[in-house]
Amino acid sequence: MSTSSVAAPLVVLLTRPGCHLCEAARQVVADVTGSMGLDWTERSIDGNDELTARFGEEIPVVLVDGVQRDFWRIDPDRLRRLLARC
Repeated sequence: MSTSSVAAPLVVLLTRPGCHLCEAARQVVADVTGSMGLDWTERSIDGNDELTARFGEEIPVVLVDGVQRDFWRIDPDRLRRLLARC
């Protein structure tokens, strides 16, 4: 008999200091992941040339398992549906 465990999705919110949309996104991600019993991390793009070049105009950005899933105004319903499928 074998057991399989499914790893929880890795949720990362990319932000930068002074970003008013980041404040709202932080609350959405915290609320959605908290209601689903999931952890998440926040990472600032400041000081990271690669992240700034890639995401600088789209901050805040939600990554799930390394894939960009939403940006600017994070939709809680879309995030919830996405995480439920993971």
